[in-house]
Amino acid sequence: MKTSIATVSISGTFAEKLAAIATAGFDGIEIFEQDFIASDFTPAEVGRMVRDHGLEITLFQPFRDFEGLPEPHRSRAFARAARKFDLMNQLGTDLVLVCSSVHPAAMGGIDRMAADFAELGDLAQSHGIRVGFEALAWGRHVNDHRDAWEVVRRADHQNIGLILDSFHTLGRKIDPDTIRRIPGDKIFFVQLADAPAIDMDLLYWSRHFRNMPGEGDLDVTGFMRAVLATGYSGPLSLEIFNDQFRAGLPRLVAQDGHRSLISLMDRVRRSEPTVPVALPEFPAAAPVERVEFIEFATSAEDAPGLEALLAATGFARAGSHVSKPVTLWRQGGVNVLVNTDSTGFAHTSFVAHGTTVSEVALMVPDAQATHARALALLARDHRQPGQPDELEIPAIRGVGGSILRLLDSGSDLARIWSVDFRSDAAALEGAGLTGIDHLGQTMAYDEMLSWALFYASIFDAKKAPMVDVADPDGLVRSQAVQSGGLRITLNGAEARRTLAGRFVEETFGASVQHIAFATVDIFATAARLAERDFPLLQIGENYYDDVEARFGLDPALVARMRAAKVLYDEDAGGQFFQLYSAPRPDGFFLEIVQRQGNYLGYGAPNAPFRIAAQKRYARPAGMPRL
Repeated sequence: MKTSIATVSISGTFAEKLAAIATAGFDGIEIFEQDFIASDFTPAEVGRMVRDHGLEITLFQPFRDFEGLPEPHRSRAFARAARKFDLMNQLGTDLVLVCSSVHPAAMGGIDRMAADFAELGDLAQSHGIRVGFEALAWGRHVNDHRDAWEVVRRADHQNIGLILDSFHTLGRKIDPDTIRRIPGDKIFFVQLADAPAIDMDLLYWSRHFRNMPGEGDLDVTGFMRAVLATGYSGPLSLEIFNDQFRAGLPRLVAQDGHRSLISLMDRVRRSEPTVPVALPEFPAAAPVERVEFIEFATSAEDAPGLEALLAATGFARAGSHVSKPVTLWRQGGVNVLVNTDSTGFAHTSFVAHGTTVSEVALMVPDAQATHARALALLARDHRQPGQPDELEIPAIRGVGGSILRLLDSGSDLARIWSVDFRSDAAALEGAGLTGIDHLGQTMAYDEMLSWALFYASIFDAKKAPMVDVADPDGLVRSQAVQSGGLRITLNGAEARRTLAGRFVEETFGASVQHIAFATVDIFATAARLAERDFPLLQIGENYYDDVEARFGLDPALVARMRAAKVLYDEDAGGQFFQLYSAPRPDGFFLEIVQRQGNYLGYGAPNAPFRIAAQKRYARPAGMPRL
């Protein structure tokens, strides 16, 4: 599978774009004409730069407003084409994209346009150039790939072919299976982009909201299945117009792009096995069974404060690592590690972020298979030396600089607690926590799609629709990703003064801002927490009057909620109760939830009230940490 990406898809100078694209593992680039014109390099120099990075120029684009023009516009279009063909010869590329005309003078007519392309084919042939015709979704006369194909078919020239773009087909809701009737050898190039489902002007949607395959709502998998069914075997290229990506790190965006193509082609081959996919074999995605443990990186000086919070939440010290300064705290089905090592990855995490969640261990059906899949999808392997008699647990670098450990119940990895840890004492009754309901990860908003793609490609996961959370100081975008027993809420901070924005800034990008524990009886848990002096977040009285009226709740239930500072939500599937700890000085906090029935959400309607309450605890900006 030859992969490519348009230079317009990522930020930076032309040289920076090339470096990022090559590092990400792409085979080639589409040169967007504006990027070339804005550079200070000659065509020959650009060609050498591309080749020096081990890349090729797969496409030069776009050539606009060509077909169906009256004179003198027609002659000028051919003169422009001749100049572009000369330029392409110097660049060292042989394929140009001609997008369907939006020129106000364009007359249309399939035969007229076909005649134009037949003549253009002769001109292109004399320069050793191939021409691909693409139907823009907002084209004046051609806005459907079926019409573009009919123009190409009637032009009947070996140097004229079709270029397909998933956005232009799927954005207009054209059935992608209509592509299957097109001969694969007449498809010269395929461009791929996804997009969220937004009802807006097609041109504006295309220019600002495209994203990587798998990051949006379009059926890019179905589109690609149809393309490959034609016998097409040429490059697969990303053409992404996105305001976030234009402001993002070139290296990160390019890596996400390559990951998205690998994940897309994996979905294609598993959904339509008869279609040939030139992709190395790797294991299928599997759901996560549960979060086995969470590890905090801290220091010997800061550990007592963290351990006091764990004790107040009902955890008891249950063991210690056989060779490292790591203690195990346990309650119900929840394992929390506190690592005060002064060397290794945990220490590096503490130095960078302060006390932080540095590792999350996931129980999966087959740890080695999930590890192999993650590496195939460009995750970074993580290894740290241990003692010979300790388990070697496969791990990858996660998002936000954390580590994901992978365990399974079908191998020696299930023996982690008896091999790598010594038991100290029997666990106490605790506060009734039974597991980890979800993790809340916070990041800069322009990294949010990247984090979601990471989880959705490696694991068998589903993404919930994105929602806006109102902070008194700005909006936070939130999206949940679930894979079996792993639930993660991704919270993208745009404004620095929001609670999420301050957490990102003050922890230098620590990923986990809160942990939500599950209980089967939140009121019993609340009573036990009160006995342990749990730092309960105080919710304003106005909330309870409103929630009683909004949902028609029993006043007796609301009285219990008010006393325990419990919040409430419901959906068609069930009910949801939640309470919070007051935030630590760095903004980290705990949540405890009870799901009844088949409630699928995370209490998003309560977020503005929770955030307002938490901000009453926050120290003024600029004040030092305690």
